[in-house]
Amino acid sequence: MSPSIEDVARRAGVSIATVSRSLRGLPDVAESTRDRVLTAARELDYVASPFAARLASGRTSTVGVVVPFVDRWFFAQVLGGLERELQAGGYDLLLYNLGDTPGRERFFTVMPARKRVDALLVASLVLTDMELEALKTLNCPLAMLGVEVDGVLCTGIDDRAGARVAVEHLISLGRRRIALIGGDTEDPMRFTPPLYRRDGYLQALSSAGIEYDPQIDELGYFTVAGGEQAMSTILQRDPRPDAVFAESDEMAYGAMRAIRRAGLRVPEDIAVIGFDDHESAELLDLSTIRQDVSAQAAVLAKRLLNVLGGDTETTTAELLPTELVVRGSTDPTRTSY
Repeated sequence: MSPSIEDVARRAGVSIATVSRSLRGLPDVAESTRDRVLTAARELDYVASPFAARLASGRTSTVGVVVPFVDRWFFAQVLGGLERELQAGGYDLLLYNLGDTPGRERFFTVMPARKRVDALLVASLVLTDMELEALKTLNCPLAMLGVEVDGVLCTGIDDRAGARVAVEHLISLGRRRIALIGGDTEDPMRFTPPLYRRDGYLQALSSAGIEYDPQIDELGYFTVAGGEQAMSTILQRDPRPDAVFAESDEMAYGAMRAIRRAGLRVPEDIAVIGFDDHESAELLDLSTIRQDVSAQAAVLAKRLLNVLGGDTETTTAELLPTELVVRGSTDPTRTSY
């Protein structure tokens, strides 16, 4: 006989309501209690089934989406693009926000998506071999946004190429001491843009015969405040840079604020370029690398829906284009003002 929710509650020493709230990830459950419930469920091989009627037919009409964060611009765009396409295709979106390292470990250990989704999409996470094998045990179609994995549907952009174009643009303007403001490549969440965009930055410097200087390479953590702090630190270096590549527009906004607060001019003293073409980039006259995040998500969702509909889809990675957008933060002749 399959274990019941009552069995889980008995083993964990909590009420049935607490088991239900813990397994659904609802608030107002102590972390220690939630962990005890998840451990009991795993030991009993218990899987909650909130869609019993659908499961009877073997389908849930739901696609699971795994993201490392939900409070960043990129992932808001991803979720918007996915939700529109999935809804149009008659599927619900079930979100799994990992949030931090314990959350990531819990997801890949407990696998809460089991029996709840018809397919699973992972956004901008570099998976370990063990994590990939865990996903394959779901026995459902898998898709990756922003990461190429053999045998898995993949859609994204070439972050390395985009970063190279950004830095090459600065070099073409005669800039030689080019700082980097990026994300943490050692972040245990293994969020992909910091890895790939840093590679592109280094490749562009090397191709131009410019020596990399770690003194002007600072972490901005993909936030405006982080970008400002990183730029403030870089400005203390001697000699100071004459340009900066920020791996996201939000970090570039912070960098420009720090430069101007130091009494310097953008771009005359220090040119600034970002990456994304965030909604505010044009307003702030920021040169950037444009990517259509929502379109990437929509394309991948359509490919996944094709597979769920019985069509054959090649697992070859589909890369969407990026575009250099030159504004006044690098070229004063291209200013919007």
